[in-house]
Amino acid sequence: MTEQVKLKAKDFATDQEVRWCPGCGDYAILKGVQTALANIGATPHNTVFVSGIGCSSRFPYYMETYGFHTIHGRAPAFATGVKLTNPELDVWLITGDGDGLSIGGNHTMHVIRRNVDVQILLFNNEIYGLTKGQYSPTSKVGTHTPSTPMGSVDSPLIPCHFALGAGARFIARAVDTDLKSLPGILARAKEHKGASFVEIYQNCIVYNDGTFDHFTDKKVAADRQLHAVHGEKLIFGKEKNRGVVFNARTMGLEVVTIGENGITEDDILVHDETNLNLARMLVDLHGPDIPVVVGVIYCNPAESYETAVHAQIDQAQAANPKPSLNALLRKGRTWIVE
Repeated sequence: MTEQVKLKAKDFATDQEVRWCPGCGDYAILKGVQTALANIGATPHNTVFVSGIGCSSRFPYYMETYGFHTIHGRAPAFATGVKLTNPELDVWLITGDGDGLSIGGNHTMHVIRRNVDVQILLFNNEIYGLTKGQYSPTSKVGTHTPSTPMGSVDSPLIPCHFALGAGARFIARAVDTDLKSLPGILARAKEHKGASFVEIYQNCIVYNDGTFDHFTDKKVAADRQLHAVHGEKLIFGKEKNRGVVFNARTMGLEVVTIGENGITEDDILVHDETNLNLARMLVDLHGPDIPVVVGVIYCNPAESYETAVHAQIDQAQAANPKPSLNALLRKGRTWIVE
């Protein structure tokens, strides 16, 4: 038996010229995905990348795996078909906030609801990049774009809220350039059996540059990001002196400083990624002095869609090992059309 050679990140790169704008966050995500695949021992012949339309959806061209560059918003339907046809394949779905949450919102909802075992990577740059900078479903109120010259009045969609509302059993967040954390989060998504939803904050340097600087800039990241780790205290800050507690009066989460107002480290919540109510509160944290939660926020596996479908197929075949199409056509009521 030939021993399998462990691949490196560069082995998952194609010979195609990577064509994103210089400085685009997609370059970092591409590197993070290739690193993650190498780390988990993925094989190109068993890996499939499916994308829709948008800057992020060029991804399959740059991965030395199987891939489909499909149609706007409909990548989840293609990915579902691939996984149902061959459940042994490792299927990754690449989409953006416009492709996956606007025209493709209904398709994204159902691939999550059905719990198809695919990894959904949603690149969120809060803008339409490919079509020259129109506002997207995640754009902040007041965003000035060619389609909202006076500023957007739409209330933005929170991707992880959307996923949880659709019944997601795994949600996570990551930052495009955080290559220390991103591969590990992607590995957890792959490990999860069922639909894994990973929102990746991705900077569009041309049409929405710096929209995430308030929590991704290196100068402030320690104080504005909370890395959630199962079983560990929800503590953050340069001095590791800030944390999250549950406020029984408001029935919500509150950010506190350890050492002030009698707060000790014992008061800080421990992250439980199986707790749905906690996940809902964590993804809702926002504000100038409140951190953005990244990492694996919720993970509570359930039977995946393709597993249930193939179990039904096996059951049907066992009950009728020699099916007859003729008998099926003649079963039940028939009509003669003259």
